Amino acid sequence: MSMAHTAKSIGANVFQFYTRNPRGSAAKDIDPQDAADFVACQRSGEIGPIVAHAPYTLNACSDDPSKRAFAKRTMADDLRRMEFVPHNFYNLHPGSHMGQGLETGVAQIAEMLSEVMKPEQTTTVLLETMAGKGREVGSRFEELKMIIERTALGERLGVCFDTCHTWDSGYDVVGSLEAVLEEFDRVLGLERLRVIHLNDSMNARTSHKDRHAVIGAGKLGEEAIVRIINHPNLRHLPFILETPNELEGYAREIACLRAQWHG
Repeated sequence: MSMAHTAKSIGANVFQFYTRNPRGSAAKDIDPQDAADFVACQRSGEIGPIVAHAPYTLNACSDDPSKRAFAKRTMADDLRRMEFVPHNFYNLHPGSHMGQGLETGVAQIAEMLSEVMKPEQTTTVLLETMAGKGREVGSRFEELKMIIERTALGERLGVCFDTCHTWDSGYDVVGSLEAVLEEFDRVLGLERLRVIHLNDSMNARTSHKDRHAVIGAGKLGEEAIVRIINHPNLRHLPFILETPNELEGYAREIACLRAQWHG
């Protein structure tokens, strides 16, 4: 069963997939017919925008030059492959500076993006908001802005707002959602917000832990999640669940949230 058919079978009309082994580097060969069938499904309106997630092994600001080269090579290949399903999203964890410092990390991430992004590509690259564990870059909106401003095609970059990560990094998306979005708009501009990773969190705000929970079973709670999906600046966006679930659990979450969505 194709990913599009799997998504539809659980009531989803958007989905995320990994371009290759999320903890490795191997990637399946592209099947042009599968890609063409998906494009036809998307054009018919059955499936909306999809998100390709870069593998976790990519670190554009590693202190190891060979790992930075691997990240560049892999992302370039991913973006080439994404053109088989044009006009979709490619989501990237910015990276961990490994003690080199924020400035160096930002410069290395921007350098990689400047080298692999091409003016002719149709794929929008998204920088994900991070929880700030270890030496992660991207836990503050200002850090994402720094990357965007230093990337050659920075105007073509977007942001994926992860509710668990943003909460864990310290933004109060439960009690002060409006203020968080106002700050996002001030720093980055809401027009850059293209996708929401909709996750509850196992940990308290500012924990910097990055531990996802099923909707309603974490520190955000279902009520806050429902406010997020119905916010006038967010409700039109693709919402991607990354909760610890199997297909049956995702189907329940989708049905529950769809019943409370006022879009």
